[in-house]
Amino acid sequence: MRAEGDAPVTVSRLIEHTDYRNQLLEDVRHGLTAYRKHLPSKYFYDARGSELFEEITRLPEYYLTEAETEILAEHSEGLMARIRPDELVELGSGSSTKTLMLIDAMHLSGGSRYVPIDISEDALRAAAKELCATYKWLEVEGLVGDYVADLDKVRRRGRRLIVFLGSTIGNYVPTLRYSLLRAVAAALDPGDLFLLGVDLVKDEASMIAAYDDSAGISAEFNLNILRVVNRELDGDIPLDAFEHVTRFDPQFSCMAQSLRATREVVANIRALDLAVTFHEGEEIHTEVSCKFTRGGVEEDFAAAGMRLDEWLTDSEKRFALALGSHA
Repeated sequence: MRAEGDAPVTVSRLIEHTDYRNQLLEDVRHGLTAYRKHLPSKYFYDARGSELFEEITRLPEYYLTEAETEILAEHSEGLMARIRPDELVELGSGSSTKTLMLIDAMHLSGGSRYVPIDISEDALRAAAKELCATYKWLEVEGLVGDYVADLDKVRRRGRRLIVFLGSTIGNYVPTLRYSLLRAVAAALDPGDLFLLGVDLVKDEASMIAAYDDSAGISAEFNLNILRVVNRELDGDIPLDAFEHVTRFDPQFSCMAQSLRATREVVANIRALDLAVTFHEGEEIHTEVSCKFTRGGVEEDFAAAGMRLDEWLTDSEKRFALALGSHA
């Protein structure tokens, strides 16, 4: 427990649990009855999914974490010294080395408040617990909600830096990416800034390896979305009937992940009173991981009402951090 006088820790909801469940019901019904079946990638991240993703970030094939960490190690203190935020608002529940570097740098510049926003309450509580054990001075306010729909509900405590790390922005197709960036722009006041992690376009072999590792952790992570559907909606989709598939789409510069049925399956989603047939070879699209260029990020920022102020890359130019502000 924290000693008397230590900074507070809270986890509260911007979205009611009933709203989350209703959204899940709608998304699963729509996705599994579509001509091309799909499920939103945000449902990967229950407690188990968050653990698996942390494992992925430590894999040798997953260069993104190493590259982004290199940039932050070199630039965090300088960025925070210039920005001097009172609060760090993170889209996602961070407890990784990257988040710790930003929190350390924020403390040196005088800030003391950390606000992670995540759809998974389990992930938020786990991150808050870890951070509390490390930083007795840090005020943590975890918020359960959706980045796009709920960002405008986050109460402000002075100048803020909003961060979205790990190239999670790549999971958003262009229309949803625009909505997210518009929500971020609307949440920025004069003096506020937005720090965005983006994975850069590179050779196809390196990109494929990052999403189809030899240890099979990426495959297990992909399958976790079916575990979530089964648990939350009383389903009986057999996980052993699906295999992990990843491919590169050069037209959109995106990696695409899916789950392919290895045999014909009829599964029940009892909460929806729905029986779903998966034919052998049929795929459930689960995630895109788009790759970026500086010019593309500048265009995306401009369309959302922001400008690109700074562009930082790792030594091998595999990854970039884009610092933006309201135009």
